[in-house]
Amino acid sequence: MAKPKQQVDLTILFTVITLLGIGIVMVFSASAVKSMWQFGDSYYYLKRQMMWAMIGLPVMLVVMNINYWHYRRWANLALLGGLFFLVLVLIPGIGVESNDARRWIALGPIGFQPSELMKLLFVVFAAAHLTKLGDRVQDFRRGLLPVLGVVGLIGGLVLMEPDLGTAAVICGTCMVVLFVAGARLSHLFFIVAVSLPMLAWAIFSEEYRRRRFLAFLDPWSDRLDSGFHIIQSLYALGSGGLFGVGLGASRLKLFYLPEQHTDFIFAIIGEELGFIGSGAIIILFFLLAWRGYKVAVTAPDRFGSLLATGITTMVTMQALINIGVVTATLPITGIPLPFISYGGSSLLPALAGMGILLNISRHCEGG
Repeated sequence: MAKPKQQVDLTILFTVITLLGIGIVMVFSASAVKSMWQFGDSYYYLKRQMMWAMIGLPVMLVVMNINYWHYRRWANLALLGGLFFLVLVLIPGIGVESNDARRWIALGPIGFQPSELMKLLFVVFAAAHLTKLGDRVQDFRRGLLPVLGVVGLIGGLVLMEPDLGTAAVICGTCMVVLFVAGARLSHLFFIVAVSLPMLAWAIFSEEYRRRRFLAFLDPWSDRLDSGFHIIQSLYALGSGGLFGVGLGASRLKLFYLPEQHTDFIFAIIGEELGFIGSGAIIILFFLLAWRGYKVAVTAPDRFGSLLATGITTMVTMQALINIGVVTATLPITGIPLPFISYGGSSLLPALAGMGILLNISRHCEGG
């Protein structure tokens, strides 16, 4: 095992802290009016987001100093724990139902979303399992099939919540990790070919998903219902222009744009900070992806490389999907913007993942 360097990748560390700081400011800006209307306290969402940040940052710093090799021995057990919670959330009376979806488990006053944690647990499992497989990953039956079975089980449970966006992130991350692990391209193309009809079925088997997909193709055909989110999001982005209307001055957050502090917070950023501000967010995520994949390339062993690949892909793919939804380049799916959207269930696993990535960076040569 290589001796770790004394210094982590400072670019990753400062990028994450910058995104987190922007997120806290924008959560307050986007939610203050709604928070006052709902709870009589304009700081309600801000205080909770700051609480999650004050928990998440120490978690990241602690994990940053734990040798990533320790996760190999616990990967299978952690995955089983994650699967247990995914099943638990589907049980009426235990899983909390909201907006026709059952994605949460209530732990007193705090809500816990198992699918968010499962993304990180699956990455750790996939990296550990594929490291153990070695070159056998090129064998479809003995190499790929067990991994596909696990990701299929996870994806199926997440779709039952239902949560197509998170399932897509897990499956997409799996494909990237399999490619880096050395799986045959012919096998990967076959998986994609088989998955496309299944994706079409997932979209059109549920009425609300079908309407969302059709609204993505032509949102103005149903501008007061299924196309409403997209149209209001585009209004917000278009209103911002180059420099924005000013921090806190958004008009679309005044009960026009739904989920303005969670799934559609990037639209508020575009309105208040303009093309410059939203472009800066995109640059920060590209910077995070570049440094994360550099850690993957320079990691001293296969496990570290696959783990860094999976964590980086998980975060950047989620960011791309969220921004794609907000800019109407992808169909609507409820998925938060990492480090920026409101919510501890998304923030804590993402910061823990960054802690693992930072620890791997300490072992890299020439980083």
